[in-house]
Amino acid sequence: MFYAEDENCLIAYPVQPPQANPSMCWNWFRPEDQCRGRGEPSLVAGITRQIVKDYCVDRERVYVAGFSAGGAAATVLGATYPDLYAAIGVHSGLPYGAAEDMLSAFCAMRQGDLLKEFVGSDAIRDRQGPMPAIVFHGDKDKIVHPRNSEGIASSLKWSASCTDVRRERVNNGRAYTCTRHLDQNGRPALECWTVHGAGHAWSGGHPAGSYTDPHGPDATKEMLRFFREHVLPSDRQIEDDWSR
Repeated sequence: MFYAEDENCLIAYPVQPPQANPSMCWNWFRPEDQCRGRGEPSLVAGITRQIVKDYCVDRERVYVAGFSAGGAAATVLGATYPDLYAAIGVHSGLPYGAAEDMLSAFCAMRQGDLLKEFVGSDAIRDRQGPMPAIVFHGDKDKIVHPRNSEGIASSLKWSASCTDVRRERVNNGRAYTCTRHLDQNGRPALECWTVHGAGHAWSGGHPAGSYTDPHGPDATKEMLRFFREHVLPSDRQIEDDWSR
């Protein structure tokens, strides 16, 4: 909330009802929840559009981020609604198309294995350019294998070149490696942050929160910084699609 006030931005926190998932997690692994215009992606996109309309939000500066199942849902939204979100943030999440049912979801979470071909992929992903993304993952994560972070870029069809690898440490905290890529126009396109020694927790989160690690780099701050660097390009805007 403090970051939202400092940045003068709106943040929505959609909540999954227990009737939809007993753990109140997003159903990112079901085919019907990985497609445009259906299931949970259409609900979150609808919430986003309503907020943009009600509060006169700049349509070129709309972003989505999430942690764990929410991170996996963020990759789904980035892949299926590239005309709505200018960039995505994924923390301890999974690639788009990593699973197609509960069994393959647990396999992907534990091993980081990807499906060779995802039956739910849709045409709009092929018509639009890659989605800018900032990705965080702890290399000691025992719930979602860190290998999943490596597959997120490829699932969003990135072919960016690495420009620098930065290895640093938070004061009195964890070491981390940040690998930064640029797109063909030389703009920051993809950042992958590996937090060394961190488990399944939001890096830099408040110590009073659940699944937070206050000893790591501040993922919230870095995601907001990354988002500020991206606006929705004209070639990803589809005016008449906002009614769907």
